[in-house]
Amino acid sequence: MTGLSEDMEKQARLLSSQLVLGDRLVEVAATRTVLAWKGIKKDKKSSEIISFSTTEHVPLCDIIAAHKNHINAESGRSQKNPKRQMHPHAFTVSYVRRTRRRRRWRCGDVTFHCTNQGLCEQWIQVINEQLSLFTNRPRSLLVYINPYGGKRRGERVYEQKVAPLLRRACISADVIVTERANHARDHLISQANLNEYDGVVCVGGDGMFSEILHGLIIRTQTDHRVDRDRPDSELVPCSLRVGIIPAGSTDCICFSTVGASDAVTSALHIIVGDSQPMDVCSVHHRDRFLRYSVSLLGYGFYGDVLTDSERNRRLGPARYDLAGVKTFLSHKHYEGTISFLPAENKGTPRDKLRCRSGCGACQHKSSLKDRKQREMSEKTNLDKDGGHGWRVIHGKFIAINAASMSCACPRSPKGLAPSAHLADGTADLILVRRCSHLDFFRHLLRHTTKDDQFDHSFVEVHRVRKFCFQPRVRGPASADHRSGDPVTSCFGATRPCPATGNHGNGHGRWTCDGEILPHAAIRVSVHGQLIRLFARGIEEEQRQQGGRDPEGPCLEQGGRDPEGPCSPWDLEPS
Repeated sequence: MTGLSEDMEKQARLLSSQLVLGDRLVEVAATRTVLAWKGIKKDKKSSEIISFSTTEHVPLCDIIAAHKNHINAESGRSQKNPKRQMHPHAFTVSYVRRTRRRRRWRCGDVTFHCTNQGLCEQWIQVINEQLSLFTNRPRSLLVYINPYGGKRRGERVYEQKVAPLLRRACISADVIVTERANHARDHLISQANLNEYDGVVCVGGDGMFSEILHGLIIRTQTDHRVDRDRPDSELVPCSLRVGIIPAGSTDCICFSTVGASDAVTSALHIIVGDSQPMDVCSVHHRDRFLRYSVSLLGYGFYGDVLTDSERNRRLGPARYDLAGVKTFLSHKHYEGTISFLPAENKGTPRDKLRCRSGCGACQHKSSLKDRKQREMSEKTNLDKDGGHGWRVIHGKFIAINAASMSCACPRSPKGLAPSAHLADGTADLILVRRCSHLDFFRHLLRHTTKDDQFDHSFVEVHRVRKFCFQPRVRGPASADHRSGDPVTSCFGATRPCPATGNHGNGHGRWTCDGEILPHAAIRVSVHGQLIRLFARGIEEEQRQQGGRDPEGPCLEQGGRDPEGPCSPWDLEPS
């Protein structure tokens, strides 16, 4: 609010009028940053105007649109109000209203009554002209709806909660209801004219988002002639932002980037044009591209859970609980070698620095020169002993997880990697070594509590830029595998993991954002800020004092400041 006050002190009023709000007379003023009003009354003896209430305000960046009202639709009681009779014309301002839990947004309305139609239209024109200066706001969207995901409520969620808000904000949308798996991905790759849109929106769960992700990245690399089968290729960032309307089973990505799995909140983030960069991991086997990942790469426990759950899709979301219990009781472990390149000067997975809106770690984007220098350093420091080069760990593991974000969800508010960042160019690598049933249960239980889930002797975590995994190979190892080169040894003696997932040969399965990979030996690289979302990261929740939200523009929540930070009446009119 301090910054808002300072901005207003430097700006003159664009428009100021005496209008009617509800049953009271108010003076309304607009600047380039805020719409503000305060109640007034006239002294009967001197006819002077006296202010008798604190200032209420809505930041202009939180306004969705202004539109004219139809007075005939008002109740008879309102028409009998003498102030309303003197102000027969009205316009409504729609804005973002934060609830007491700031991570959930709602659409609020405030209606002002004017003395004449010309003044009413002038207010609408001034407000909407200022909104048109926000070039980050989308005007045209391509929307994909998954009608089968989650509880099959994608179409209903869009029509009832999202479409009315887009129409109010004058945003056009071309809607495609997908008919099969990878329909959206294939359409984006080969058919969509992306130059016509300002963004792509998916209505569904994490699987639907993965389709959009792959379609956009593959289309972008194809247009720029980038060979995605080369693990060391420098990928080109996607130009279009992606919006997520949650309508799936878990909605982990939406929860980790916004802080709530709520369709209205996500739609409002799209409307105001928020932009949140996000890292993407590319996964390769030998010189073959497999998939992209933005949330979780899991080997062992989570791979087994997903493999088992796919056999019981008819059970819906409950299949994950059943598969989790069965996998936990089986308590399998897998032997292999994990090699990784540590991320320097990027903190640690246990530093308790959460990624939030405006995160400093995610604001910096390294230049092309910096990336080239880092790549040269990586190639010249492939030593086995650590330092600035690759590190190699052999062992028996119950789980190996790599998280590019916190992977938070309602069941695990902290997530699998609480301190992972969305756009710092790293991933948090979590190694859970072979341990007892009880110890592993304690580790899993801490995902739902505030305790440090990595505070176990059998768990170690590393912040990495790249890593590769080689399952234990039965039979004589090749010369490459014995050479000590961690990159070569990852693939020099690899064999594809059988599609049926035979655990008897020591191979587990990798899950990549909810999809099973066909190979156990993989190489993973983190590509910093490859895509952007219509989001702003998780906002810190503010403690409420007397039911007030000190930064919220919502009237219902008391968006008032007794010090009058939004006081355009102290400024000279333009």
